[in-house]
Amino acid sequence: MRNRIPSKLGGAVSILAALATMQPAPAQTFRVIYTFTGGADGATPFGDLLLNQGVLYGTTSGGGAHNAGTVFKVDTNGETVLHSFAGGRVDGATPVSGLTRDTSGNLYGTTYGGGAHFSGTVFKLSAASGYTLLHSFLGPLTEGSGPAGDLAIDHAGNLYGTTYTGGDSMGWGTVFEISAGGVYTTGQSFSPDGALPRAGLVLENGNLYGTTYGGGTRYYGGTVFQVGVTTALYTFTGGADGAQPMASLIGDGQGNLYGTATAGGNGSFGNGDGVVFKLTTTGQETVLYTFTGPDGSIPTGALVGDSQGNLYGTTRIGGASGHGTVFKLDTSNNLTTLYSFSGGADGANPFAGLVLDTSGNLWGVASAGGSGYGTVFEISPACGTCARR
Repeated sequence: MRNRIPSKLGGAVSILAALATMQPAPAQTFRVIYTFTGGADGATPFGDLLLNQGVLYGTTSGGGAHNAGTVFKVDTNGETVLHSFAGGRVDGATPVSGLTRDTSGNLYGTTYGGGAHFSGTVFKLSAASGYTLLHSFLGPLTEGSGPAGDLAIDHAGNLYGTTYTGGDSMGWGTVFEISAGGVYTTGQSFSPDGALPRAGLVLENGNLYGTTYGGGTRYYGGTVFQVGVTTALYTFTGGADGAQPMASLIGDGQGNLYGTATAGGNGSFGNGDGVVFKLTTTGQETVLYTFTGPDGSIPTGALVGDSQGNLYGTTRIGGASGHGTVFKLDTSNNLTTLYSFSGGADGANPFAGLVLDTSGNLWGVASAGGSGYGTVFEISPACGTCARR
């Protein structure tokens, strides 16, 4: 199981390292780093956090100066709003994805709504030039609409993503590319062999892979696909193998992909509490863990891995209080619940995945709870000896 070392690992040192040295914590400590108020600071974060040089970056789907969402950062000075979306035709609105960073430090992301055609946007945020709207989607029957997943970026600076709906006459979503020079290209449009790609793409061994929430041999099951290949790499049956994946995949560099499915496992026909799965790039699926409810239910966020091969993630509901969990899955496929959200000041219903730093600390966002608008949290150390590879 040593091949379970995903390529999408966390960032740098903990932003609370100094505080931790002054107040030694137990073996594992949960703490709220920031509580959103629902005002100018933002509300309801759904996207993954990005960690770079001790600073956390993310998005909120609501709140901000125009109540259309924000891009924010959190450091030792607290939270700072980097951009408040204006919505309408002049700007994007409602970002539900996380951010992607290039080698120059520029941030890229998408908004689900807003833009010139009210079908979503792609944007760039840089220290030098500030906020730039890179692209407004034309909507159904052309480019697609509603990008909801994180962008992938290659070494040349080209961006790759998905739209949840739109495209050809079927309207099941698209894959798109924006070159480093700013040229937009619509790739494949989905059909019943895959439909409604909620997640972003992952670049693994030179190929792009993603998941669709629906489609496949049974409409509700969902698929895993490789960009440029019209036949799904894997089609979920909706039974023990899982169903309706919403999260991006991660890879280990050795031809294996890891992900979560929100349904299936211990139920069928779209029911069940979801699974964690492994999939080879030849299409062989293995269920690593099946959720039952008390240990978590409906995992919607991407996984993250440490150098020991352990996987970490979140479930949106379930756990001790029914408000979601943070979990660890070891290389023997034993699951440990690291934290169960109470639905109070600590947060509730984490939709996004986690980020892991070099000290073994996990960072994430809860989409609800706190003051009602979500929280940013830390679990430290989640893995005491698992240095970042």
